[in-house]
Amino acid sequence: MVPARLLLVPYLVVLGLFVFMPGSDVQPVGGALVWAADMLSSLGVPFDAAYAFVEFTANIVLFVPLGLLLSLAGWHLPFWAIVLIGLVSTCVIEAVQLAIPGRYSTLSDVVANTLGTALGALAARWIGAVRERRSASSDRDRSRVRDTDVTRNS
Repeated sequence: MVPARLLLVPYLVVLGLFVFMPGSDVQPVGGALVWAADMLSSLGVPFDAAYAFVEFTANIVLFVPLGLLLSLAGWHLPFWAIVLIGLVSTCVIEAVQLAIPGRYSTLSDVVANTLGTALGALAARWIGAVRERRSASSDRDRSRVRDTDVTRNS
């Protein structure tokens, strides 16, 4: 689908800007993560565990669009290829971040980003299945209407 291809470009630009910024420039996002972790810790979750959970979840969410858009772009890539693209992209990002001041590379980021890509690809498959069911249902409905019209006209 062409719209998915078009959306992929700005998504990749924004992703690139975000992941390749120095740590000091990403502080507002870090502040949002701290705020979310504080909210969880107010519910009794230890802050360190809450922060790890929030950061991991944010990394998943960050890569869901990659899997979704790659799946919907119309290139007919198999699921494993989309997940592999997510994994390789993340490994490149983490390697480059080693040289960026204030950024840290972690294995948990690789896992979360790859998981996000996989979830996006699965969401695209689910969307496709729903569309197919709706299309098949409307085809059956149109067929019933035609059959009824033929019966009435006979």
